[in-house]
Amino acid sequence: MSPHQLELLAPARTADIGMQAILHGADAVYIGGPSFGARSTADNSVQDIARLVQYAHRFHSRIFVTMNTILRDDELEPARQLAWQLYVAGVDALIIQDMGLLQMDMPPIQLHASTQTDIRTPEKAKFLQDAGLSQIVLARELTLPQISAIRDVIYTDRTVIEFFVHGALCVAYSGQCFISHAHTGRSANRGDCSQACRLPYEVKDTQGRIIAHEKHVLSMKDNNQSENLRALVDAGIRSFKIEGRYKDMAYVKNITAHYRKLFDEVLSERPELAPASHGHCTFSFTPDPNQNFNREFTDYFVQGRKEDIGAFDTPKNPGQPIGWVSKVTSEHIELTTDDPRTELHNGDGLCYYDLQKELVGLQINRAEATRTPGVWALYPKDAMDGFKDLRKGVQVNRNRDMQWVRTLDKKSAERRMGVWMQLSETPQGLKLTLTDEAGHSASAELALAWQAPKDPTQAQDKLSAALGKLGDTVFEPLNVQLDLPRPWFVPPSLLNALRRDAVQALEAQRTLSLQRLPRATPVQPPAPYPEDTLSYLANVFNQKARDFYASHGVKVIAPAYEAQEELGEVSLMITKHCVRFSMSLCPKQAKGVTGVQGTVKAEPLQLINGKEKLTLRFDCKPCEMHVVGKIKKSVLQAVSESPVQFYKTRPVVGLH
Repeated sequence: MSPHQLELLAPARTADIGMQAILHGADAVYIGGPSFGARSTADNSVQDIARLVQYAHRFHSRIFVTMNTILRDDELEPARQLAWQLYVAGVDALIIQDMGLLQMDMPPIQLHASTQTDIRTPEKAKFLQDAGLSQIVLARELTLPQISAIRDVIYTDRTVIEFFVHGALCVAYSGQCFISHAHTGRSANRGDCSQACRLPYEVKDTQGRIIAHEKHVLSMKDNNQSENLRALVDAGIRSFKIEGRYKDMAYVKNITAHYRKLFDEVLSERPELAPASHGHCTFSFTPDPNQNFNREFTDYFVQGRKEDIGAFDTPKNPGQPIGWVSKVTSEHIELTTDDPRTELHNGDGLCYYDLQKELVGLQINRAEATRTPGVWALYPKDAMDGFKDLRKGVQVNRNRDMQWVRTLDKKSAERRMGVWMQLSETPQGLKLTLTDEAGHSASAELALAWQAPKDPTQAQDKLSAALGKLGDTVFEPLNVQLDLPRPWFVPPSLLNALRRDAVQALEAQRTLSLQRLPRATPVQPPAPYPEDTLSYLANVFNQKARDFYASHGVKVIAPAYEAQEELGEVSLMITKHCVRFSMSLCPKQAKGVTGVQGTVKAEPLQLINGKEKLTLRFDCKPCEMHVVGKIKKSVLQAVSESPVQFYKTRPVVGLH
């Protein structure tokens, strides 16, 4: 990918979803293979991925496969073999976290740095470029100036900078969360996160006072950078990533289409930029991110720290306000809509907040319009007496619109590439040449004796119209040019065959012209890693990964948290989100407030969920929060992973 191209990178849980992502405008798709992907239940066979590759390459879209878990020693060889299978299947790049893979006989396939590699600094970004990574996804927490600083130190003709623009937000710096492993033995770094961040917690201060009760204080709103795309382009982002390898078909269709439209606007304003794949999309619906599951939206830290980034009341989808309850009976409610034009449908999902600010779902079995405009009689699927605090005046939101769902269940997009068509005469008959918008050209010839048409005046128009019928191909005619010295009659069956042969020839030419993404060569001698000591936070879980860091000058290498050697209290999560700040308890916020100066300190807080207790500690200089705890005995007693032995201290050189 060249520095002037913009790539819209969409997720796919399955190959079929991946195809729809391509159809709805993705320049590239990332998908899990049969194993070693950081979404444990989003696996796909190599055969299915090969099918997706073939489909994507028609548009010169790319397929990236996630192999981004940390690997045990006994998994390295199976991972290497899988990498070769994916390479043979035509996959364009592998997304990796474990640097042990770089020490092995990998295929000549491009390697991308996973979000799990936790790229926050120019030094880390530059190191990964020097180590041979061709695309690096930056931490979601970075601001525009921080992104620009990374762009300024790397060679943008060698390495593409990628950034998440939409979807669920991991509250931790990716790769820096171990709560799931500590509490359940399920490792987020191995694709099996238990999502402790979405649980409700009681928050207590050092005196034991309750600051918040049953709040989801580690649950973030969803990422949405729709308003920041131009600023991100200016800061150096070239690949724009949508989160969601667990998401359904409707989500991927809608969100991909939403960003495709936004990027087409940007590209039309900036002729120096180009899309990273070919073709343009038309949609049978109006994309709208609010229609899919979301926890409301935030642009997180891109424009600096903000107070409203958390979804503290609920990790569920609160939907969009639609109206208010105007009557409650034993069988149904009456709903007065905010906009009289709003229509409700059987099967719609509604919800409201009870008096404890808990979200209560209200699925509609039957929706009937009353005689009063804007008032609907709604009969819920569940019994009315089960709905807590449902009363007159309660605001109701819609979080599932059945009409919208049905629209996206059907065919909802087309993607076509424009072609110029030229029909010319040859000594043997006719030749049809097709040239696509990207400059690829191919011809087909028809051996045919000249035959005069019955009506020479209409012959040209008939030939043009018949040639332009490109039907269910991926092409559409931009112009049909007839370079014929005399009018021709061509039997329709022969003309159709000529057009079909020319289309096949152009598809073959396009396939031939698609270059494999080149594998980057690591710089020699190996670039020194920015630090000479690595703690468990570096996620080193096998001997090859240890060898990799040692070859880059690291002296002390502790094993990953999953090796279960960190038995005491440690940081189980590091995050840019700050609970003190979100609750207006930050010492920096208190500065300048009369009577408060110096009285607010960043003392620890405690999070409690049932028997689980975690401590929040605040590192105010980098403005970060650490969630501190220790591994449970039950996890230690369970079958432990194969042990990893590394140096615990600097090896003593020269002593025998």
